[in-house]
Amino acid sequence: MTKSELIETVASKVNNFSRKDIEIIVETLFESMTESLSKGDKVEIRGFGSFKIKARDGRQGRNPKSGENIFIESKKVPFFKAGKEIRERINKIS
Repeated sequence: MTKSELIETVASKVNNFSRKDIEIIVETLFESMTESLSKGDKVEIRGFGSFKIKARDGRQGRNPKSGENIFIESKKVPFFKAGKEIRERINKIS
């Protein structure tokens, strides 16, 4: 599902708001989540899952094109852990 599909799905279920209003709400939600993660905070949505930042250490790697050894800098990456309710719902569908 893309962001525009999400907006369309919400718009089809909510009649009190225009599509533009729903688009602003969805954008604000994603911006707020991104801002919290960039500060190092955890984002938890009950019944869905949680997002947090994990630190990856620097390591030796290899350039696949040239075969040259390179050092890959340490970095922070977002990590998602699905909640129990969503895992159960997915397993019932499959």
